[in-house]
Amino acid sequence: MYKNPVVHFEMPAEDKARMNKFYESAFGWETRQLGPEMGEYVIVTTTETDENRMVKTPGTINGGFYQKKKPDQYTRITIAVDDIQEAMKKVIEAGGTVVGGMQNPGQPDNIPGVGLYATFIDTEGNLASMLQPFNK
Repeated sequence: MYKNPVVHFEMPAEDKARMNKFYESAFGWETRQLGPEMGEYVIVTTTETDENRMVKTPGTINGGFYQKKKPDQYTRITIAVDDIQEAMKKVIEAGGTVVGGMQNPGQPDNIPGVGLYATFIDTEGNLASMLQPFNK
């Protein structure tokens, strides 16, 4: 059985500059602030990547920081899938709820140069995401 790996993490930040400084200082992570068209998202590099921004060391992942807007936002993971439409159907069949993308409720967002991305809620109320990478 094919397993869909965890490929990304996201953590909320009240003060992204402070969070960037902490993780850069404590762990040597590299951070890159994106612009308003990407919601001021911060890309976090924790491991070396190739020219396609894919990790070179199996078992390692990179992530990002997003603006914390409410107190109940927590770290979440992103799971790679081959077919996001099929994965969304399976989430629903397994008892979860598909939230979808930020721009397309119920449907995946297209992240330019990355892939199709959608958020879901599992049966325990955990928020997680799935990504169908373009380079697969």
